[in-house]
Amino acid sequence: MPNRSSPVSVIIVGAGSRGANYATFAQLHPDRMRVVGVAEPRADYRRRLAQTYQVPEENVATDWRVLAERPRLADAVIIATLDAQHAEAAVAFAQQGYAMLLEKPMAPSAADCRRIVSSVKAHGILFAVCHVLRYTPYTRRLKQLLESGAIGDVMSLQHLEPVGYWHQAHSYVRGNWRSEQATSSMLLSKSCHDLDWMRYIMGVPCQAVSSFGALRHFRQSEKPLQAGAAQRCLDCGFEPQCPYSAKRIYLGRYARGERDWPLTVLTAEPTLDALSGALRTGPYGRCVYECDNDVVDNQVVNLLFAGQQTATFTMTAFTQAAPRKTRIFGTRGELEGDGVSLRHFDFLTEQTRTITVDETGDSGLQGHGGGDYGLMDSFIAAVAENDSRRILSGPDESLETHLMVFAAEKARREQAVVRVEL
Repeated sequence: MPNRSSPVSVIIVGAGSRGANYATFAQLHPDRMRVVGVAEPRADYRRRLAQTYQVPEENVATDWRVLAERPRLADAVIIATLDAQHAEAAVAFAQQGYAMLLEKPMAPSAADCRRIVSSVKAHGILFAVCHVLRYTPYTRRLKQLLESGAIGDVMSLQHLEPVGYWHQAHSYVRGNWRSEQATSSMLLSKSCHDLDWMRYIMGVPCQAVSSFGALRHFRQSEKPLQAGAAQRCLDCGFEPQCPYSAKRIYLGRYARGERDWPLTVLTAEPTLDALSGALRTGPYGRCVYECDNDVVDNQVVNLLFAGQQTATFTMTAFTQAAPRKTRIFGTRGELEGDGVSLRHFDFLTEQTRTITVDETGDSGLQGHGGGDYGLMDSFIAAVAENDSRRILSGPDESLETHLMVFAAEKARREQAVVRVEL
């Protein structure tokens, strides 16, 4: 295994927005991490990452199997492909002995999640899932407050995932995660983060769940009937009045000087011509009421934890894009947070204090309030030191919370209370 004087060598499998983002850690800390291989079927994305990190040509592949079938050529692998491709790749790289960071969700089915966990345990590799919310400075401070007894015993929790109107349209109506058959359910693809985080905060297993939700708005029956409405935003006479306009979401951002996500999802090198071409012919230019999406756009989950603690979770598209919001109710006080600050009300003193969380470390590695940086910092340190204690989202924890999600989806479909079977 490497030591502190030798950077951890990493293969990136999937050079899209998540894979490229995690790779950025090598630019921030070249003394700690080095990208030595990349597998990506899309030429522009593969070329961009390979050039950025000067990856040797023999370690650049269109198919991850090319790298997995060779003798081990790195300390670790980051798997950031689409959900349905996770299990096969994870098992193959585990067999080769790679330490592994696997993008969430682990896999679209409980069976494949269990298969991944069995494989990584059988081969004794260091393994982490990208449950980045566990790694934020905000979560760390919140856990410290709870463990100090600031609000006494936790009785219940409310958690909101405000996906945001344009983010829903981008990722879950027009984008890669729009179809359960192609990827996974909305609750799994977007909100396994949140159920995992709730379990982490509550500190005890979830025993049972119920859930309700549906695809309510982003369907053909909701399309405005005004004259001029079209299949694509570039051709649509109603477009200026539509909040989900692709022209507004993408070209508007370009006009404001933005060049990163979500524009880089449409094209590896965002230019006006490239973006316009993508909207003219690609999936991101389609009318949100004329897509082949089937994932829900709103959902609630009720959870019963051990010790009769309760929690509720709401995921909705119909908000401004904003940080998650949480309220935690205890026997001696209450906590309210938004990912940036916490407000603590104490029952005894009847005083409220506000705690602002320092997110230092997030600059240069975008995402999740410092969680992306915290995850990579922990994972690379764990590999360098061969110390799994640095991992907060290992195989057992991640499997448990994925099973919570599968139980919640079963509850939604069957309109029943479902036990979480671990």
